[in-house]
Order: sequence, then structure tokens, then C-alpha cells
Amino acid sequence: MSEPYFQDLFAERIGGKAYGTGTEIYKFEKIKRAKRKAKAEHPERALVDFGIGENDAMAPESIRRRLAAEINVPANRGYADNGIAEFKEAAARFMQRNFGVQIDPVTEVNHCIGSKTALAMLPACFINPGDVTLMTVPGYPVAGTHTRYYGGTVYRLPLLAANNFFPDLANIPAEIADRAKLLVINYPNSPTGKTATQEFYQRVVAFAQRHNVVVVQDAAHMMLSFDGPPLSFLSIPGAKEVGVEVHSLSKGWDMIGWRIGWVCGHAKLVQAFADVKDNCDSGQFIAIQKAAAAALDDDSIPEQTREKYRRRLKKLVEMLTRCGFKAAMPGGTYFLYVRAPQGLASGVNFENAEAASQYLITEQSIVTVPWDDAGSFLRFSVTYEAVDEAAEDALMQVAEARLREIQPVF
Repeated sequence: MSEPYFQDLFAERIGGKAYGTGTEIYKFEKIKRAKRKAKAEHPERALVDFGIGENDAMAPESIRRRLAAEINVPANRGYADNGIAEFKEAAARFMQRNFGVQIDPVTEVNHCIGSKTALAMLPACFINPGDVTLMTVPGYPVAGTHTRYYGGTVYRLPLLAANNFFPDLANIPAEIADRAKLLVINYPNSPTGKTATQEFYQRVVAFAQRHNVVVVQDAAHMMLSFDGPPLSFLSIPGAKEVGVEVHSLSKGWDMIGWRIGWVCGHAKLVQAFADVKDNCDSGQFIAIQKAAAAALDDDSIPEQTREKYRRRLKKLVEMLTRCGFKAAMPGGTYFLYVRAPQGLASGVNFENAEAASQYLITEQSIVTVPWDDAGSFLRFSVTYEAVDEAAEDALMQVAEARLREIQPVF
């Protein structure tokens, strides 16, 4: 069958004339295929899924009740555009109460339909052809993808264990730093689990001031901080003058799928985001915004979520350590980032983390996510489904038995 006439019309940003004809398989599609293979070939063997990257619980009942009530309010039926005052005010209260950050709810905060959309839209505010976005890797690629859509380029800042999983800002080439407009960071970091320090954020502020760069701090996992109180970038002197922080209710409040978050920081940066957003969507459903405002006023919700994932991570660290992995509690997130095994005691060798991950899925029905961007690592997520602690312990026992049997070699 001949190609449709529009095959020649696809934009270069998504592949141009070759769109849809490539054979390269995305990492997460490979994982899905391997999971299907494991289930088909070993139906008797339960899948132990450490690959899921989204909360396993529903939002708290109190927030679901608030949503149900707001759905039936006629005034909530219309377009929300750039958000309602009730949500912005709740976000400002949250920032003040938890981080001591003073935010003007009128000019310095705007809601987003999840942090993903904010990270997709912010490059539109700044990137022209030839401009550079500095991005840490491994990490969430959306801001980089949209940078390239606008004709910009991405300069990757590898997060190495040798640098304590912080980007090496001091050694960015001068020519790159001079062309850079955005620096996108993410702490607590996904997938490494590293949390930021005041000293690191001070270096970020100084770098931004020196090179006239706008900082975008992705704080999606902020409330899942284990090694100390959550730290906001905007709490650092000078930070609000150079950037914004992007927040989400998905992780800390179990509101995966609700698609609600906010961007806060310098008023002019927030306004630029709002102007782009105004030309992309008509706002999140007002009932969701009102339920989210209620969630932001209840600090017990992220506290309970944090403690559940802290407990699960401790169990995972202990189990993997017994199996030979060099595992330690992450500073934050619900991810554990560990060196991938180089092979097995039987003589099987793994070329990289992806090969190790594929083996674990297909041969042992243990799902992890591989990262080969800055060394070979596996990401274990503790968002697996377990109804209680006994179920968590049972899952750990199954995983440990399978790993001990194959004897990973590092």
C-alpha cells in the first residue's frame, strides 16, 4: 500500500518524512513487551513490578468527597482559564507554611494541568532557534523535547555518583553557557533520589545570575523528602529573581491523574507562562482546583504519603543489600537508583542496564527501569500495589528469593 500524501508533510520536529517508519523502540515500550512475554511464558509466576512510577493509592477520601460536592455546583461548570483565586491562595499558603516562601497569589503563582504541561510550555516563553536549554540527565525529558521543537538544543548535564548526583555547573563550556536561556533541574531528583542542599541551590542562583539563565526547578517529588525537611529552591535568597518552581499534587497527595499543579516564582516569569498557557488550554476543571486547594491546606496528607514510601524504601534497601546490591536510602522520591549488575554467578553477562532489566523481567518476572545515561543503573519504584504491610513483606520475600537464586554479580 502506498504512503499517504501527508507522509511528506510531517514536521521535522517529530521525524519529518520518516515519521512512523522507524524501528527504534522506546525504553518503556520494551519494558511493556518484556512484561507481556513474562506473563505469557510464565503464567504461574507472579509479576513483581518495581517499574511503576505512579502512586498506588487513591487520593484521600476527604478530597474525593470535596471533588464530588464541587462537581454538582453550577458555577464550577465553566472555563477556568488561568485558574481560580481559591487555588492560587491555597498554593501561596502552602509555600509560606512549609518553606517560609512568600508568594503573591495574584501575580506569582499560576495553576497548570499537571507539572508535565508546565515543563512543556515554559520553553515556549524563551527558546528561539539556536538557544540552549541545560538539562540534567537522567531525568524527565519533556522540557528538552519542547526546546528542540522550537529549534533550540539541549546540553546534557550528567548526574554522576562522583558529583553526588549534582550537575557540574562549573565546567559547562563558556560558549554553551553564553547561549543558554534555561537551566532545568529536578530535586528531589528522579530517578537518582538525590535531594538538594542550600549550598547547591546557592550555586544555581549564582550561575543563573552570572550567565543570565532562567532556572526551572521541577519540584514534583518535593514532599517525598526523607533526609530532612523539604527544601524549596525559592527559599534561597535571590532564587525568585532568577526562576520558577514547578509543583505537582500527584506524588505527595496521591492525586495521580487529577492533573493539577502550579508554577510559582518571579511575577514576570509566571506571567509569561500564563500567557503561553492561555493559548494552549482553558484551565483545569474548577471542581478539581477546589478539591486540590483543600488538599493543600491539609499537611497530614503528604506526611502520610511520605511515611508510607519511606517504610517501603527501607524494606527494599534491606532486601537488595542482602542480595548483593549497594543500596542506601535515597534522600527523596519513591525511587531507588542502584548500580545494575554486570552479570550473574552462572556466567551470564549484561552489556548495560537495559540488558539486565530485560533479563530480570523476562526470566525472573521482576520489573525495573534501566538508565544508561550516566552509568548503568536500575531504578526500583516502591509504588507497587500492596494492601498492607504484610503484603509488602510478602512481595519483598518473593523478590529476594528470585534474586538470591540468580546471584547478581557487580
